[in-house]
Amino acid sequence: MPDFNAIKQKQKDTWATGDFAIIGWNTAYPGELLCEALELRAGQKMLDVATGSGNVALSAARRNCETVGIDYVPDLIERARTRAAAEGLPAQFDVGDCEQMPYPDESFDRVVSVFGSIFAPDQEKAAQELIRVCRTGGKIGMTNWTPDGFWGQTFGLVGKYLPPPTGVRPPPEWGTEQRLNELFGGATSLMKIKHRSALFRYRDNAHWIDVFRTWFGPIMLVLEKLGEQGSGEFLRELDDTLSRFNVSGDETLMVGADYLEVVIVK
Repeated sequence: MPDFNAIKQKQKDTWATGDFAIIGWNTAYPGELLCEALELRAGQKMLDVATGSGNVALSAARRNCETVGIDYVPDLIERARTRAAAEGLPAQFDVGDCEQMPYPDESFDRVVSVFGSIFAPDQEKAAQELIRVCRTGGKIGMTNWTPDGFWGQTFGLVGKYLPPPTGVRPPPEWGTEQRLNELFGGATSLMKIKHRSALFRYRDNAHWIDVFRTWFGPIMLVLEKLGEQGSGEFLRELDDTLSRFNVSGDETLMVGADYLEVVIVK
């Protein structure tokens, strides 16, 4: 069995490298779409799992939900608290593990995770926690990168140069209907899945690479491991991947990143 605790510590270090808050704004729009798909109502209790710097939690708070966000990276939680204070939003943010959340059973009307729980090393445990803290009749909402989409392919490229721990299943498996049914099918009454694409807009490939090599932990760690002399091939493959998924139709970069929008009724 993999040492999940050791793996999670390495993950924390990875996501704390750079500044994921700068990257996370790219997925703000999928989070807004998910809020609408979940049909949020004012006064509902909502939990945002792996909240990062709080995008979806703050979106729900603006809709007058009683919102809690949880993430295992303390610096990101502090950023979320700062953002909530700046907007005068009464959202609560806790440092915690998505595989062992500090909330009673059936505590929330809505439980969401936007490209978050999919990175948990123990996929079954992460899914069980999403189910556990959602009330019966409540809804679980997720956005999950697909294996064949841009991020599925990019994380595969990262894994080529920085191999993942043995025994840990790839995060983009959450972006398949088969895996979702394995994880949630026995504990839910309804699952709706919609195929969507998130757009990442940058001036060109070099601009995207500059931003992500400066602020995005997984790519930063690959480049650190390879060093300046050894990173050329990785950067060339990354550049090719960006070009392959560019849907702009002009000289700019607009990456289309496919994902599943998932709404589950418990």
